[in-house]
Amino acid sequence: MDAMSHADTRAAEPRAISRIEQAARHSPYQALIEKLEELDAYSHQVMHQWPKIERHVLAAEVRASLLRARRLCAVAWKRRQKSSALFDLDIEIEVLRHFVRKAYRLRYITAHRLHVWARHIDEIGRMIGAWIKHEEHRA
Repeated sequence: MDAMSHADTRAAEPRAISRIEQAARHSPYQALIEKLEELDAYSHQVMHQWPKIERHVLAAEVRASLLRARRLCAVAWKRRQKSSALFDLDIEIEVLRHFVRKAYRLRYITAHRLHVWARHIDEIGRMIGAWIKHEEHRA
C-alpha cells in the first residue's frame, strides 16, 4: 500500500519541460493563439444569445473572421517574410472590430459586453502590433 501511494505521487509530478518546448510556449505565436482562443470562446458565448436569424448571418461573419485570424496567425508564424501576413492579420482584427460595433448598434450586445469584447480585441491588436514592430527591427 505504501509503495502504491508513492507511485501515485510520482505520476502526479509534472515532467521537466525542455528549452525548446519552453520557447515554443512563450513564443509570440503561442501567446497570440491563446488570446485568439479566449476571444473565440467569449464570442461564442455572446453570439449564442443573439436572435436566431442573426446567428446565421452576422454571427457567421464573426466566426469566419475569427477563423481567418487564426489561420493568418499560423501563416505569419510559418512564413519567412512575416510582414504581409501580419498586416493581413491586423486588417482581419480591424474587420472583427467593425462586426462587434455593428452588433452593438443593432442592440444584440450591451455596452458592457461591447467593452469586454473590445478589450479582448484591443489586447490582440497590441500583440500583433508588437509582433510587427519586432519583425521590422529584425529586417
